[in-house]
Formats: sequence, C-alpha cells, structure tokens
Amino acid sequence: MIAQPNATPPAPRLQPVSGPLIFARFAAPPNVLGYCGGSDSDALLGHLQVGLDGPDLVALCRAFDGAWPYLQLIAASADLPDPLDPRVVEAYWIGGPLLEAVTPAAFAADLERRFRARTPGDEWPWLASKPADGARPHHSFHVLEVMPRIGMLRAGQVQAILPAMEQCLVRSGTVVASGGASLVVAVRPLIMRDGKLAFGPPVEQAVADGRDRFVPGDMIAIHWGWSCGLIAPGQARALEAATAQAMRAANQTI
Repeated sequence: MIAQPNATPPAPRLQPVSGPLIFARFAAPPNVLGYCGGSDSDALLGHLQVGLDGPDLVALCRAFDGAWPYLQLIAASADLPDPLDPRVVEAYWIGGPLLEAVTPAAFAADLERRFRARTPGDEWPWLASKPADGARPHHSFHVLEVMPRIGMLRAGQVQAILPAMEQCLVRSGTVVASGGASLVVAVRPLIMRDGKLAFGPPVEQAVADGRDRFVPGDMIAIHWGWSCGLIAPGQARALEAATAQAMRAANQTI
C-alpha cells in the first residue's frame, strides 16, 4: 500500500517565480514520505508555506541526489549557470524545449557515471541504449526506467511496483470537487495493458489540497497524492508529451 502524506502540503494557486520554490513544491511530497531528499522535510515545507527563497532552501534542494544531477545536466546543456533556474526546474519536472538541448552523448555519459556501477552487468546495456533511442532527462524517465528497472523489471515485478510508479510520476489532473484538506481530481491511472505500461481512462482520486483551495475545472500537477499547484494548458501538454516519450522508451525493454 502506498503511504499517504502525514502533513499538510502547500499548494499555491500562483506559480512561484523562484526556481528553488518551484523545485520544492514538486519535491516536497516524496520528501515528507521519506523517499528522497534530505531529512529536514519540515524546513522544506516551511520555506514553501511562507514563500521564502535563499541559501537554506537551495541547500535543501541540492540534497535531492536523484534529481539534482538531472538539473545540472539540463542547465549545462542549455548554457545556464544555475541548475535551479526556473526554466531548468520546469523542464525536469514538467517538460519543455530545454530537454532537447541535452545531447544523447551527454545524457549517456551522465547515466554511465551515475548508474553503471549500481546496475547488474547484464542489465546495463538497456539503460545505456536509451539516450540514443531518444530518451530525455525528464522526471518520468527516472521513474519509468531507473527507479523500478534496476534489478526489478527483468525479474517480472512490474505489476508489483506499479502503484509506486504511478504515485511517483508527476501527472496532470482536473479538479472535480474541493472541500476540507483534500480535492477530488480526475486523473489517468498508470496501468499494464497487454504487458506494457499505459494510462487508463481518467478516474476520480483524492488529492491533498494544502492551504489554498481550488475550484472545479482547475488543472493541477499531482505528485505522490499531493497537489503541486496549478499548471497552464501548455504545461500540461508538455508534461503529457515528455511522459509519453518516456513510456514508449520504457515499453521497448519491458
């Protein structure tokens, strides 16, 4: 069973302009659950709740050793000095043109540096081949390729970890109803269809709302059962495109 958040997440109606704050609103849900990032989730939530940027928040963001190297790679490929530039952060969590600036060679070298030593020898070739086949350093790539596949997919355990993969993917959803500390959101579930990963038709799910309240029809980003705030239609399309690309690549080696 997937753990549920035990704290109230922030869910700003207005997208933060600060890169660290944008990063934090997507990274806070798994951090509170203890899945990634540093040990001080209260500090991360505190920065979000008051909208406080600064060196302390940057240090908290850098503690996400899974996501941080992707940000560095995207920033370097786009000739941007700051991995927490808002454009870099949005490219990683949502998608967008900056992902295309990362060459297959640079992405392959980054994967080798980070994961080859941690991957069984007979499993490495499928991961090494992904950049040349069009993979991009988007969060969905890490969820669908790296997180579950090292020592698991080839053992036929996809179905067992499907709920965790679904929760870890950033997905867009449409608010159906709101009330109290939660929302009812229509969102597409991750399923297995004919042995391949796919998204099913939208279903209604409860999502933690946070301090702000949304209205029916609002489109939000969802991560680990929390709202990460409003997203624009163009952002939703970018998220769908990046996730679909990662899913196609993952299905080639399931």
